[in-house]
Amino acid sequence: MHMADALIVPTVAGTMYAASAAAAVYSVKKVRQEDDAKKIPVMGVMGAFVFAAQMINFTIPGTGSSGHLCGGMLISAILGPYAGFLAMIGVLFIQCILFADGGLLAFGCNVWNMAFYGCFAGALLIWKNIMKNGVTRKKIIAASVIGCVATMQLGAFSVTLETLASGVSALPFTAFVSVMQPIHLAIGLAEGCITAAVLVFVYQARPSLLWGIGTADEDQAKGSKGRLSYRSMLAVIAAAAAVTAGGLSVAASSFPDGLEWSMEKVAGSSELEADGGVYEAAQQIQDMTAVLPDYSFKDTDTVLGTSFSGIAGGIAVMGLCIGCSCLFRFFKRRNVKNSH
Repeated sequence: MHMADALIVPTVAGTMYAASAAAAVYSVKKVRQEDDAKKIPVMGVMGAFVFAAQMINFTIPGTGSSGHLCGGMLISAILGPYAGFLAMIGVLFIQCILFADGGLLAFGCNVWNMAFYGCFAGALLIWKNIMKNGVTRKKIIAASVIGCVATMQLGAFSVTLETLASGVSALPFTAFVSVMQPIHLAIGLAEGCITAAVLVFVYQARPSLLWGIGTADEDQAKGSKGRLSYRSMLAVIAAAAAVTAGGLSVAASSFPDGLEWSMEKVAGSSELEADGGVYEAAQQIQDMTAVLPDYSFKDTDTVLGTSFSGIAGGIAVMGLCIGCSCLFRFFKRRNVKNSH
């Protein structure tokens, strides 16, 4: 669902940048208030895992389309809505800058459509309410499926609203929304099943790693500490990210994703063009920063390039998430020190 720059006008892009930035600033404030140092490495490995998972497009049978995880529901069920949202920004930023996946001008839209709904609506409205009277595997499955379907629908609908506000004549609102919502319903159901499988595994292996479930001490008191230690659980997630990004990613579906498929149905092409200095400037910046465009070596299309891109991107996301997390804590300590 990564939007390209040609789908929006600069005014819409600026509005969505402002909205996403406001949500990010609020999230930073909440993360610093939580002051939970254990979330720092979790943000890193979960960011890398979501990046890897997004590289795997799965075919939607009978449609000629494919989909991939957005990951907001998954990551926020472990990190909570605020740290999860910041980690998702890290994923989308690396995808945009290093791989030209999603336009630079459309970055604010992509953050809102793919991260905001999953982390805020998914975690605060769906996950939190379903889990408030205790957690079970059935509740995790229900929250995962309902959350992914609902937030995917919200994200897809936002795309159609953003193109409508941008006056993209090639994508008339009624026709565009009539294909966007059904295909993303199917994608959301698939994401919900995958998310449920991952979260049920985490619940069985290390229940305290799930957001709002309880601390490790509480788990131990209840006799539900889990099968894996905190460090072992992080190692498993990191290993899964490496295998997914470096190996499974080469088997991704070659069919267009839900957004591209919808554009082809309505406009006859998955690529639209836009003229103007702002678009040219954004494209020039991405041309300079995207060292692995489309997750491959430049001017080549090899399996090695895909695997290398997956591993390199995962490391970049992990480094960005951990580095920024440490920076936020540093600022807090400095302010506390200066207040005395």
